[in-house]
Amino acid sequence: MATRRPETKILLDGGDPEETLRIKNLLGFLDGQTTNPTLVAKNPEIHQRIASGHRLFNEEQKREYRQIVQKISPLVGSAGVSIEVFADFDTTAEQMLAQGEEMFSWIPNAYIKYPCIREGLRAAKMSVERNMRVNMTLCFSQAQAAAVYAATRGSKEIVYVSPFVGRLDDRGENGMQLVANIKKMYEQGDSHVQVLAASLRRIEHLLYAFRLKAELATVPAKILQEWAASQSPLPGESFSYQAVDKNQNPLKAIPHQQLDLNASWESFDVKHDLTDKGIKKFVEDYKSTLAPAA
Repeated sequence: MATRRPETKILLDGGDPEETLRIKNLLGFLDGQTTNPTLVAKNPEIHQRIASGHRLFNEEQKREYRQIVQKISPLVGSAGVSIEVFADFDTTAEQMLAQGEEMFSWIPNAYIKYPCIREGLRAAKMSVERNMRVNMTLCFSQAQAAAVYAATRGSKEIVYVSPFVGRLDDRGENGMQLVANIKKMYEQGDSHVQVLAASLRRIEHLLYAFRLKAELATVPAKILQEWAASQSPLPGESFSYQAVDKNQNPLKAIPHQQLDLNASWESFDVKHDLTDKGIKKFVEDYKSTLAPAA
Protein backbone atom coordinates (compact mmCIF):
# COMPACT_ATOMS: atom_id res chain seq x y z
CA MET A 1 0.00 0.00 0.00
CA ALA A 2 1.30 3.47 -0.87
CA THR A 3 2.67 5.22 2.23
CA ARG A 4 2.14 8.73 0.90
CA ARG A 5 -0.62 10.10 -1.28
CA PRO A 6 0.69 12.10 -4.25
CA GLU A 7 -0.49 15.59 -5.23
CA THR A 8 -1.31 14.09 -8.62
CA LYS A 9 -4.80 12.59 -8.60
CA ILE A 10 -4.81 8.89 -9.44
CA LEU A 11 -7.39 7.47 -11.85
CA LEU A 12 -7.78 3.84 -12.81
CA ASP A 13 -7.93 3.15 -16.53
CA GLY A 14 -10.43 0.32 -16.78
CA GLY A 15 -13.99 -0.86 -17.21
CA ASP A 16 -14.55 -3.41 -14.44
CA PRO A 17 -16.19 -2.17 -11.19
CA GLU A 18 -14.76 -5.15 -9.26
CA GLU A 19 -11.27 -4.12 -10.34
CA THR A 20 -12.06 -0.55 -9.28
CA LEU A 21 -12.96 -1.69 -5.77
CA ARG A 22 -9.90 -3.93 -5.55
CA ILE A 23 -7.52 -1.13 -6.54
CA LYS A 24 -9.23 1.33 -4.19
CA ASN A 25 -8.79 -1.11 -1.32
CA LEU A 26 -5.17 -1.71 -2.29
CA LEU A 27 -4.21 1.96 -2.42
CA GLY A 28 -6.54 3.16 0.31
CA PHE A 29 -8.00 5.70 -2.13
CA LEU A 30 -8.88 6.19 -5.79
CA ASP A 31 -9.55 9.65 -7.18
CA GLY A 32 -11.28 8.71 -10.41
CA GLN A 33 -11.56 6.41 -13.40
CA THR A 34 -11.33 6.65 -17.18
CA THR A 35 -13.40 4.40 -19.44
CA ASN A 36 -13.76 3.97 -23.19
CA PRO A 37 -15.27 1.53 -25.72
CA THR A 38 -12.11 -0.62 -25.65
CA LEU A 39 -12.29 -1.05 -21.89
CA VAL A 40 -16.02 -1.75 -21.94
CA ALA A 41 -15.44 -4.49 -24.54
CA LYS A 42 -12.86 -5.98 -22.15
CA ASN A 43 -15.21 -5.92 -19.15
CA PRO A 44 -15.17 -9.55 -17.94
CA GLU A 45 -18.94 -9.99 -18.13
CA ILE A 46 -19.25 -8.34 -21.55
CA HIS A 47 -16.19 -10.19 -22.84
CA GLN A 48 -17.65 -13.52 -21.76
CA ARG A 49 -20.94 -12.79 -23.48
CA ILE A 50 -19.19 -11.78 -26.70
CA ALA A 51 -16.94 -14.85 -26.56
CA SER A 52 -20.05 -17.02 -26.32
CA GLY A 53 -21.31 -15.52 -29.58
CA HIS A 54 -23.68 -12.88 -28.15
CA ARG A 55 -23.57 -9.41 -29.66
CA LEU A 56 -25.20 -6.31 -28.26
CA PHE A 57 -27.71 -4.07 -30.00
CA ASN A 58 -27.00 -0.32 -29.84
CA GLU A 59 -29.40 0.38 -26.98
CA GLU A 60 -28.19 -2.71 -25.15
CA GLN A 61 -24.57 -1.60 -25.49
CA LYS A 62 -25.48 1.83 -24.15
CA ARG A 63 -27.35 0.28 -21.24
CA GLU A 64 -24.40 -1.94 -20.37
CA TYR A 65 -22.02 1.04 -20.50
CA ARG A 66 -24.36 3.07 -18.27
CA GLN A 67 -24.64 0.28 -15.73
CA ILE A 68 -20.86 -0.16 -15.60
CA VAL A 69 -20.15 3.52 -14.94
CA GLN A 70 -23.00 3.73 -12.43
CA LYS A 71 -21.33 0.95 -10.43
CA ILE A 72 -17.94 2.69 -10.65
CA SER A 73 -19.21 6.19 -9.84
CA PRO A 74 -19.63 5.87 -6.04
CA LEU A 75 -16.27 4.09 -5.68
CA VAL A 76 -14.10 7.00 -6.82
CA GLY A 77 -13.27 10.47 -5.57
CA SER A 78 -13.26 14.01 -6.88
CA ALA A 79 -11.67 13.29 -10.28
CA GLY A 80 -14.88 11.59 -11.42
CA VAL A 81 -15.55 9.02 -14.13
CA SER A 82 -14.69 9.81 -17.74
CA ILE A 83 -17.23 8.40 -20.22
CA GLU A 84 -16.40 8.41 -23.92
CA VAL A 85 -18.87 9.24 -26.67
CA PHE A 86 -18.94 7.20 -29.85
CA ALA A 87 -17.21 9.25 -32.54
CA ASP A 88 -15.87 8.35 -35.94
CA PHE A 89 -14.72 10.73 -38.65
CA ASP A 90 -18.27 11.39 -39.82
CA THR A 91 -19.71 12.18 -36.38
CA THR A 92 -20.69 15.83 -36.06
CA ALA A 93 -20.19 17.97 -32.99
CA GLU A 94 -23.95 18.10 -32.54
CA GLN A 95 -24.14 14.30 -32.55
CA MET A 96 -21.30 14.07 -30.03
CA LEU A 97 -22.99 16.68 -27.84
CA ALA A 98 -26.30 14.78 -27.88
CA GLN A 99 -24.51 11.66 -26.65
CA GLY A 100 -22.53 13.67 -24.14
CA GLU A 101 -25.61 15.30 -22.63
CA GLU A 102 -27.24 11.90 -22.13
CA MET A 103 -24.08 10.36 -20.64
CA PHE A 104 -23.58 13.37 -18.38
CA SER A 105 -26.95 12.58 -16.79
CA TRP A 106 -25.95 9.00 -15.95
CA ILE A 107 -23.89 9.83 -12.86
CA PRO A 108 -23.21 12.96 -10.76
CA ASN A 109 -19.44 12.89 -11.33
CA ALA A 110 -19.26 12.38 -15.10
CA TYR A 111 -16.60 13.80 -17.40
CA ILE A 112 -17.47 13.43 -21.08
CA LYS A 113 -14.65 12.36 -23.35
CA TYR A 114 -14.40 13.89 -26.80
CA PRO A 115 -11.51 13.28 -29.24
CA CYS A 116 -9.00 16.04 -30.03
CA ILE A 117 -10.35 16.62 -33.54
CA ARG A 118 -12.17 19.68 -34.84
CA GLU A 119 -15.68 18.30 -34.30
CA GLY A 120 -14.68 17.06 -30.85
CA LEU A 121 -13.41 20.53 -29.96
CA ARG A 122 -16.65 22.08 -31.22
CA ALA A 123 -18.57 19.63 -29.06
CA ALA A 124 -16.42 20.55 -26.08
CA LYS A 125 -17.05 24.25 -26.62
CA MET A 126 -20.80 23.68 -26.68
CA SER A 127 -20.55 21.37 -23.66
CA VAL A 128 -18.77 23.83 -21.38
CA GLU A 129 -21.31 26.47 -22.37
CA ARG A 130 -23.85 24.05 -20.84
CA ASN A 131 -21.72 23.66 -17.69
CA MET A 132 -20.73 20.09 -18.54
CA ARG A 133 -17.40 18.60 -17.47
CA VAL A 134 -15.24 17.38 -20.36
CA ASN A 135 -12.08 15.36 -20.89
CA MET A 136 -10.40 15.85 -24.26
CA THR A 137 -8.82 12.53 -25.17
CA LEU A 138 -6.33 11.26 -27.76
CA CYS A 139 -4.09 14.31 -27.42
CA PHE A 140 -0.72 13.87 -29.11
CA SER A 141 0.49 17.42 -29.67
CA GLN A 142 0.97 20.71 -27.91
CA ALA A 143 -1.17 22.39 -30.59
CA GLN A 144 -4.07 20.10 -29.74
CA ALA A 145 -3.70 21.01 -26.05
CA ALA A 146 -3.64 24.72 -26.95
CA ALA A 147 -6.84 24.26 -28.97
CA VAL A 148 -8.47 22.53 -25.98
CA TYR A 149 -7.57 25.49 -23.78
CA ALA A 150 -8.93 28.02 -26.28
CA ALA A 151 -12.12 26.10 -27.13
CA THR A 152 -13.07 25.70 -23.47
CA ARG A 153 -12.09 29.18 -22.31
CA GLY A 154 -14.58 30.45 -19.76
CA SER A 155 -15.58 27.00 -18.53
CA LYS A 156 -17.06 27.02 -15.04
CA GLU A 157 -15.85 23.45 -14.55
CA ILE A 158 -12.31 22.11 -14.68
CA VAL A 159 -11.48 20.66 -18.11
CA TYR A 160 -9.13 17.71 -18.60
CA VAL A 161 -6.77 17.19 -21.51
CA SER A 162 -5.30 13.69 -21.89
CA PRO A 163 -1.89 13.46 -23.62
CA PHE A 164 -1.20 9.84 -24.55
CA VAL A 165 2.35 9.01 -23.49
CA GLY A 166 2.80 5.35 -24.40
CA ARG A 167 1.67 5.59 -27.99
CA LEU A 168 4.25 8.31 -28.65
CA ASP A 169 6.92 6.20 -26.96
CA ASP A 170 5.89 3.27 -29.16
CA ARG A 171 7.04 5.14 -32.24
CA GLY A 172 10.24 6.47 -30.70
CA GLU A 173 9.09 9.87 -29.39
CA ASN A 174 9.39 10.99 -25.77
CA GLY A 175 5.74 11.01 -24.71
CA MET A 176 6.47 12.32 -21.22
CA GLN A 177 8.05 15.38 -22.82
CA LEU A 178 4.68 16.23 -24.33
CA VAL A 179 3.22 16.24 -20.80
CA ALA A 180 6.04 18.57 -19.70
CA ASN A 181 5.54 20.84 -22.73
CA ILE A 182 1.80 21.18 -22.10
CA LYS A 183 2.36 21.89 -18.41
CA LYS A 184 4.86 24.61 -19.30
CA MET A 185 2.51 26.13 -21.89
CA TYR A 186 -0.39 26.22 -19.45
CA GLU A 187 1.68 28.23 -16.94
CA GLN A 188 0.64 31.33 -18.88
CA GLY A 189 -3.04 30.38 -18.65
CA ASP A 190 -5.83 30.60 -16.11
CA SER A 191 -5.68 26.98 -14.86
CA HIS A 192 -9.10 25.99 -16.18
CA VAL A 193 -7.51 23.02 -18.02
CA GLN A 194 -5.68 20.30 -16.10
CA VAL A 195 -3.27 17.76 -17.57
CA LEU A 196 -4.30 14.11 -17.25
CA ALA A 197 -1.29 11.96 -18.17
CA ALA A 198 -2.67 8.95 -20.04
CA SER A 199 -1.45 5.80 -21.80
CA LEU A 200 1.11 5.19 -19.06
CA ARG A 201 2.93 1.93 -19.77
CA ARG A 202 5.45 1.63 -16.92
CA ILE A 203 5.89 2.77 -13.35
CA GLU A 204 8.56 5.27 -14.43
CA HIS A 205 5.89 7.09 -16.45
CA LEU A 206 3.79 7.41 -13.31
CA LEU A 207 6.65 8.58 -11.11
CA TYR A 208 7.71 11.16 -13.67
CA ALA A 209 4.11 12.40 -13.91
CA PHE A 210 4.34 13.02 -10.15
CA ARG A 211 7.63 14.87 -10.61
CA LEU A 212 6.16 17.01 -13.41
CA LYS A 213 3.21 17.83 -11.14
CA ALA A 214 0.65 16.60 -13.66
CA GLU A 215 -2.67 17.28 -12.02
CA LEU A 216 -3.94 13.79 -12.83
CA ALA A 217 -2.72 10.46 -14.16
CA THR A 218 -4.80 7.53 -15.41
CA VAL A 219 -3.12 4.19 -14.91
CA PRO A 220 -3.80 0.50 -15.66
CA ALA A 221 -4.34 -1.72 -12.62
CA LYS A 222 -1.10 -3.62 -13.24
CA ILE A 223 1.03 -0.48 -12.83
CA LEU A 224 -0.93 0.69 -9.79
CA GLN A 225 -0.28 -2.69 -8.19
CA GLU A 226 3.43 -2.32 -8.92
CA TRP A 227 3.42 1.23 -7.53
CA ALA A 228 1.62 0.14 -4.35
CA ALA A 229 4.21 -2.58 -3.81
CA SER A 230 7.19 -0.29 -4.41
CA GLN A 231 9.40 0.80 -1.55
CA SER A 232 9.47 4.40 -2.84
CA PRO A 233 5.87 5.26 -3.80
CA LEU A 234 6.81 8.89 -4.54
CA PRO A 235 9.91 9.92 -6.51
CA GLY A 236 12.76 11.15 -4.33
CA GLU A 237 15.43 13.69 -5.12
CA SER A 238 17.51 10.99 -6.76
CA PHE A 239 14.78 10.07 -9.27
CA SER A 240 15.83 10.59 -12.88
CA TYR A 241 13.51 9.74 -15.76
CA GLN A 242 15.16 7.70 -18.47
CA ALA A 243 13.59 8.55 -21.84
CA VAL A 244 14.06 5.16 -23.49
CA ASP A 245 11.79 2.68 -25.22
CA LYS A 246 11.13 -0.90 -24.12
CA ASN A 247 14.38 -1.94 -25.80
CA GLN A 248 16.30 0.79 -23.96
CA ASN A 249 16.77 2.86 -27.11
CA PRO A 250 16.74 6.64 -26.56
CA LEU A 251 13.46 8.38 -27.38
CA LYS A 252 13.38 11.36 -29.73
CA ALA A 253 12.84 14.72 -28.05
CA ILE A 254 9.61 16.63 -28.66
CA PRO A 255 10.56 20.33 -28.72
CA HIS A 256 8.48 22.86 -26.83
CA GLN A 257 6.49 25.29 -29.00
CA GLN A 258 5.64 28.90 -28.24
CA LEU A 259 1.87 28.98 -28.75
CA ASP A 260 -0.56 31.76 -27.94
CA LEU A 261 -3.34 30.51 -25.68
CA ASN A 262 -5.32 33.66 -26.45
CA ALA A 263 -5.61 32.70 -30.12
CA SER A 264 -8.80 31.25 -31.57
CA TRP A 265 -9.03 27.48 -31.16
CA GLU A 266 -9.66 27.15 -34.90
CA SER A 267 -6.21 28.64 -35.59
CA PHE A 268 -4.34 25.63 -34.23
CA ASP A 269 -3.38 22.64 -36.38
CA VAL A 270 -5.05 19.77 -34.49
CA LYS A 271 -4.49 17.07 -37.10
CA HIS A 272 -2.42 14.13 -35.82
CA ASP A 273 -2.10 10.66 -37.27
CA LEU A 274 -2.08 8.98 -33.85
CA THR A 275 -5.38 10.64 -32.97
CA ASP A 276 -6.81 9.22 -36.20
CA LYS A 277 -5.46 5.75 -35.37
CA GLY A 278 -6.93 5.96 -31.88
CA ILE A 279 -10.37 6.84 -33.21
CA LYS A 280 -10.25 3.94 -35.66
CA LYS A 281 -9.32 1.53 -32.85
CA PHE A 282 -12.11 2.76 -30.59
CA VAL A 283 -14.64 2.41 -33.42
CA GLU A 284 -13.45 -1.15 -34.11
CA ASP A 285 -13.74 -2.08 -30.41
CA TYR A 286 -17.19 -0.53 -30.15
CA LYS A 287 -18.44 -2.31 -33.25
CA SER A 288 -16.96 -5.61 -32.03
CA THR A 289 -19.59 -5.67 -29.28
CA LEU A 290 -22.53 -4.96 -31.59
CA ALA A 291 -24.91 -7.32 -33.32
CA PRO A 292 -24.81 -7.02 -37.14
CA ALA A 293 -27.45 -4.79 -38.65
CA ALA A 294 -30.54 -6.63 -39.87
